[in-house]
Amino acid sequence: MTNAFHIPIADYKSIYSVSDVDHAMEESTNDALNSVYQKMKDAGGVRYIVKPSSEEGLDFLYERAPNFSEVIDDLRKQMALAIFGNEPMNFTPILLLGEPGLGKTHFAKCVARMLGTGFEFISMNSLTAGWILSGASSQWNNAKPGKVAQSLVNGEFANPVLALDEVDKCGGDSRYDPMGALYGLLERETAEHFKDEFIEIEMDASHILWIATANDESAIPEPILNRMNVYFIDRPDSSGAVKIALAVYRDILSDHNWGFPDEPEERVLAMLSEIPPRDMRKILIDAFGNARLEGRDRLIAKDLDIEKATRRKSRMGF
Repeated sequence: MTNAFHIPIADYKSIYSVSDVDHAMEESTNDALNSVYQKMKDAGGVRYIVKPSSEEGLDFLYERAPNFSEVIDDLRKQMALAIFGNEPMNFTPILLLGEPGLGKTHFAKCVARMLGTGFEFISMNSLTAGWILSGASSQWNNAKPGKVAQSLVNGEFANPVLALDEVDKCGGDSRYDPMGALYGLLERETAEHFKDEFIEIEMDASHILWIATANDESAIPEPILNRMNVYFIDRPDSSGAVKIALAVYRDILSDHNWGFPDEPEERVLAMLSEIPPRDMRKILIDAFGNARLEGRDRLIAKDLDIEKATRRKSRMGF
């Protein structure tokens, strides 16, 4: 079950100059780089930039993520300003702090869905160098554009949501700081003139909507924290957990034609509410399969193998 959002694609934004691409292509002898330049020419330098037309979509967020209400309250303020000024949605980069399994990354995806824009997931725990975000010089073997340029060149939107997952866990050689590119990208004025080191053409990355997640803020450099609004996310209370469980249940069924009712029995929701949001989807998918194997079109308590996630985490040492 999905809410109907009235978030139109309302405008266009130039994020790079095609004439700059033409000029760079004339001077380049790098086949890989010229291939990217050709893609940029074919796509053109203009992208959609979405503007909110109403606050209706926020109801979906409150329902889907009740333990994120403080974040959503602040998003509501920014949305009200955007609607009044007929402007694209804009907010200070967000850092969501909390224990694993609370649905922080899924919340970022829900924000993108609510706004009607693109979504890019970047796992920071696998980053060992800043060029992953901002590209590596074309003089290096196997160099390519970074994640930011790829999102803007290959995507449809000038203002996608970029989710930086587990920013407290990236590492590597300090000479190639994985967070180095963020110092400029998280500042609107410098992001307007962003240059990917591979492409070397000025791009406007100032409309990107940044949402980062972390478990431990002490591992994040202070200058990065100062560029963000930091929110501490707690586990949902029992009522909130039931709402999340029901939303996950309906979310799964909306993607499939499995013939289950729109709402499970109370016992099933109560059992689901006892596990972290991250595990609800996996447990439910398994449960739907168990029910169908027994020829049922509804879930009952025994379909849910709640201990399965616990056993897996115990073996992994969590």
